[in-house]
Formats: sequence, structure tokens, C-alpha cells
Amino acid sequence: MKKAALHNLGCKVNGYETEAMQRLLEEDGYEIVPFHEKADVYVINTCTVTNMADRKSRQMLHRARKLNPDAVIVAAGCYVQAQEAKGQEIEGIDILIGNNQKKNLLKLLKAHLDKQEVKDVIDINHTDEFEELYIDSAGEHTRAYIKVQDGCNQFCTYCIIPHVRGRIRSRNPEEIVKEVKRLAEAGYKEVILTGIHVSSYGMDFIDSKMNFDKWVEMDGEKKDLLYLIQRIHEVEGIKRIRLSSLEPRIITETFAKGIAALPKICPHFHLSMQSGCDETLKRMNRHYTSAEYYEKCMILRKYFEHPAITTDVIVGFPGETAEEFETTRQFIDKVNFYETHVFKYSKRSGTIAADMPDQVDEQVKSERSAVLLQMSKQKKRAFEEKMIGQEVEVLMEEPVEKDGKIYQTGHTKEYVKIAIESDKSLENQIINIVIQNDSQFMD
Repeated sequence: MKKAALHNLGCKVNGYETEAMQRLLEEDGYEIVPFHEKADVYVINTCTVTNMADRKSRQMLHRARKLNPDAVIVAAGCYVQAQEAKGQEIEGIDILIGNNQKKNLLKLLKAHLDKQEVKDVIDINHTDEFEELYIDSAGEHTRAYIKVQDGCNQFCTYCIIPHVRGRIRSRNPEEIVKEVKRLAEAGYKEVILTGIHVSSYGMDFIDSKMNFDKWVEMDGEKKDLLYLIQRIHEVEGIKRIRLSSLEPRIITETFAKGIAALPKICPHFHLSMQSGCDETLKRMNRHYTSAEYYEKCMILRKYFEHPAITTDVIVGFPGETAEEFETTRQFIDKVNFYETHVFKYSKRSGTIAADMPDQVDEQVKSERSAVLLQMSKQKKRAFEEKMIGQEVEVLMEEPVEKDGKIYQTGHTKEYVKIAIESDKSLENQIINIVIQNDSQFMD
């Protein structure tokens, strides 16, 4: 039996696609081994969201070659797509697979064995096909990510992703429901809906070039994200539905009221923000103001009691002055997020922001990042402390050893990690507990 090893870099969409490629290999008779072991085939699903992601992609490709010089090395995904767009070769790789072509992995492996030159990278910006991949198991044993959408039409000035993922493409809701049912039958209790721009789910069923604001405001019957969630909510065996990163503008009274009526929905909402300063948001081409963003957070808090709202922030965006950063800091303090994920701006060739004047010094980026990370740590602890004395529902996952003791850990619906001291495995059980003290919170 031939052996294959896979390594994933980047986002949850990449993670889903890596698991789908693993399923293809398993069905073809490959034994899947850890990446650090010797294998006949190494598949690296690459990322290009930052310069660091590019570097890690190259490092993993080189590592695979060192692990077995005679192995077939497969580079797939966003880094491959970006390099192809630049007309740059990736040396030392046997098979190159761009986005939307990962379904062809087995066919490409056969072509390589037949001594053919193998490269499968399409013009991603001129396809309307959703690449049908699926999983029937996941790396985690209790929850599974499901890719429901691909591509993005937003073109934020700092972001390379629309150039390597293409325009929005939504997966057929019937296919999604089938996959959810298979996962439920396999014992999974929680699904997380993910995509490159999940909020635009269903737009392309009507018009792929439609303005997102118009889509959100459209009345009448449409197969949008709310429709999809309602369909998944009907699947027996699934106890929780969690949403990945959302565009703030999708949070309307109708949407919030609709999902609040569904008991399986987890009140954990990641609303991508990037800046709390209107001037910076405008340079980023983010399509909303800080006041509009704040309004969306208040709508969620109107329909959900103590929801966990998290966000992303970029520090050191070109032209970000000390005053603009302070405006963002104050806004984050005002919104009172559960967690803030902080990223230092990374210049990406091919984006508008890369050529903007007033690029910010790396030391300044680091200083600003440290300020927001410290605030996020304090906000996270304050949010969790409000849960002490409350009864919460926890989906148990895995044991952890700490200070010589064994704890069973899991997550609440808000995605707060909880620990219970016990030697007995509780994996994949949903239990209700009263949080006694802050020692039950795990980082």
C-alpha cells in the first residue's frame, strides 16, 4: 500500500479542501501517514494571504523533498495560483494544482506516473463553477467544517485572495444538506459553515456581479445564507451550527431575528472589521463605517443574550497615523469584543495597498499590535468571568494534562473553552455544567 502525507496551511476553507483530498487518496487505497514520516506522496495545500504564508508554503515544500527525495511532491492552492499569475515557476515540484482543480488530484497523480508534465492551474477569475469536494469525516472528532462558498467580489485594497480564489461561487444547498446528513450519521454533533466570503452565499444563484449591499437588502424568496442555515437546522443528529467569519453588512434585523429563532445556532459571531477608523476603512475599501459596524453588533446583542462577538484588526495599514490607531483602539474598547485577532499589515504584490504612500514602519506595527493584544486578553477574561455561576452547555472534545492533573475539555456554544477535572473520557458528549470559578476556563 502506498503512503501519502498531507499538510495544510492557511484558512478553514483550505483545511476542508485538504481533508477532501485526503478522502480521495484513502478511497484510492493510499495509507495516510503523519507529514513528518516517509511517504510516497506529499500534498501541501498552500496559502498566500501574507508574506509569512508564502514563506511557510515554500518551507513545507522543501521539507517534503528532504523527507523523501524520491517522493511525488504536490503543491496545491493559493500560493500556486498566485505564482502562476505572476508567471513565476515553483521549482522542484512534481505536480502543481491551482484552486478549483483539487478534485483532479488522483487524475494528476496518474498522469505523473505516466511520465507526463503535470500542471493544472486555470484562470480562476473566469470560472463560475463551484468545485465539488466533500468529506465524510474530519480531523476533529466532534465538529466538522463544511465549505459552502468560494471566491470574493469585495476587493479590499490589502487583500490578494480575490485574485487567487476568483469570483463568488456558491455550493448547491442540496449537496450541502447531503453532506451534513452524512456527517451526522458519522456521529458529528457540530458543523461550522465556512467559505471565502460566506455572507455572499447564494448571490451567484441570481447574479454573480450583484452588489453585496443590494443582495442583503433584497426582499422576497432567495436561497441565501439564512435559507441554508434553516435547511441544515432540520438535519437530525446535528446539535450545533456555527458560522465562520461574516461580513458585518449581513447582520440585519431579519437575519438576526431569523437565526435567533433556531436553537442549534451558536451565539458566536466573528464579524470581520479590520479597523475602527473611518478614514482607514475607506482606504481599505471596506464598504462600511465604524458607526454601521457598531450598529450590527448592537443588533446581535438585541437578539442574543451575551453573544461572543470576535473580530479581525489590521494594524499599520498604509497611512495609519497614531491618531487613526488610537481611534481604532477606542472603538475596540467601546464594542467590547470577546476576542480581537490582530494582524500586522503585510504588503501583497498585486494589491492596491502595496503601492500606497506612507507605509508604516515594522517596529510601529509591532508596538500597535502589542497594545491591542493586551486589550484583547483583558476583554476575553472579562467576558468569561461573566459566565461564572451560570449553567452552560459544553460539547466535550479531548483530555488535557495540566499541573499533573487530567482535564476533559470542550467548548460552550460561545466557543469558550471549558475544563472539567476527570480521568474519564467525555469525548463527543454534550453536557450541562455550572461554571464554579475561573480555573475552569482554558486558553
